[in-house]
Amino acid sequence: MRPSRTRTTITAIVAAALSACVLGAAPAGAASPKSAPAKADEPLEYVAIGDSFAAGPLIPVQNQLSCLRSDRNYPAVAAEALGARLTDVSCSGAKVSDFSGRQFGLLPPQYEALKPSTDLVTLTIGGNDVSLVATALGCVNLLPKPTGISCADTAASKGDPTAKAIDAWSATFGKALDEVHRRAPNAKIVVAGYATYIRKDGCWPTQPIWDKDGNYLQARVNQLNGVLAEQSKAHHATYVDTAAVSAGHDTCAAPSERYIEGLLPTSVAAPLHPNARGMAAFGTAVARAARG
Repeated sequence: MRPSRTRTTITAIVAAALSACVLGAAPAGAASPKSAPAKADEPLEYVAIGDSFAAGPLIPVQNQLSCLRSDRNYPAVAAEALGARLTDVSCSGAKVSDFSGRQFGLLPPQYEALKPSTDLVTLTIGGNDVSLVATALGCVNLLPKPTGISCADTAASKGDPTAKAIDAWSATFGKALDEVHRRAPNAKIVVAGYATYIRKDGCWPTQPIWDKDGNYLQARVNQLNGVLAEQSKAHHATYVDTAAVSAGHDTCAAPSERYIEGLLPTSVAAPLHPNARGMAAFGTAVARAARG
């Protein structure tokens, strides 16, 4: 099979998995980090916003098809652990602009779920803003080196536009956190970063990405996580390092050990997204952070 045809097929798989999706943006002046407050005899009011990393596309059971949202995503796992009342408006395909706008012109802005009574807010956002999935698909090479084109080399020759986009997006995320604080002034905010998708030097041909390109891709994920962590600290939110939680459970792991599915999933989940096992681990980490 020719690489170009296979890459087109893989792109179609991912596009199909993410084709029906929805999500929301931010001012300043927030309180310092706090534990999620508890009201006497009442469960926590918990609102989850974010993109497909939070929503859980294709993981059974999908309880919101327009957003490809699972009832076993990390917000659902965390809510169960905390005994919280969850309002989950996370949506596959979301960008920060969808927090304040109607994704696809249909669904309410995700910010509208936030209230002064909200006790806890979790979010994951940024991957779509900086086109990480498209970057990953550009790195697929079915044949061994030197056949094909290295995405790392291509990025370097163009001044690495993805790295520049991540840096440029940082302030946008800070403003989004400020807006969450403004709309939910009594809530603890927990930001969940993105996972370890591919280990050092990759695992070609298990995942058809050359070693240098796998290192490049994970470096961009790590860069985005660095922005999420830095802005969380600057804007009084708690950051959860899901990359650490998923180390050793990346797309190169045995199928029974994966938290993140590869380009061709081995369990019911979207390509390059968490599976149910990963959501369980991430939800546990988020609940722990909410209690802290």
